Amino acid sequence: MHRSARHEKKLVLASHNAGKLREIADLLRPFHIDVVNAGALGLPEPEETGVSFVENAELKARAAAIASGMIALSDDSGLCVSGLDGQPGIYSARWAGPDKNFLHAMQRVQDELARRHSTDRRAHFVCALSLCWPDGHCESFQGEVHGQLVFPPRGARGFGYDPIFVADGYDITFGEMDPDAKHAISHRAHAFKQMINACFTH
Repeated sequence: MHRSARHEKKLVLASHNAGKLREIADLLRPFHIDVVNAGALGLPEPEETGVSFVENAELKARAAAIASGMIALSDDSGLCVSGLDGQPGIYSARWAGPDKNFLHAMQRVQDELARRHSTDRRAHFVCALSLCWPDGHCESFQGEVHGQLVFPPRGARGFGYDPIFVADGYDITFGEMDPDAKHAISHRAHAFKQMINACFTH
């Protein structure tokens, strides 16, 4: 049985990533939930020591919930490339370096594929969402969206690796896609739908 959060009016988003903040605030808007980000509350970012997306999401959500005394929501997501044995995976943000340069990270993906002489362009995005209460209890959900990589990057919408990812059944990248269209099919949307059904609906 999932723990309910349906009477909550406010939650902390355990992220300092502006793109994620924007997407999650958009997804929560219909539920009239006010989102404050961990950065605005001065909460530190815990080190991501988990070995999976879910572990890292729970680690971040639990730290924010305990520090703030509020329910916290955390997202851990990344790009898994078939030709790179699932890399960058949980290290997706780290591939962008300390200055979060995703142009550099996308180039690295292309370079690594070339170095391996791989023509496999299959990839999928994974998103783990964890909702955590101040007592440390977490409810976690994972969503995926599958597709192909394209080079060079296309489109200035979205964030992260969006400009090199084309979802199955589409011919434009997430970087070119209207945000509402992306929200309907993304890895984050799939995880979000599970969380809403489990914790926010009657």
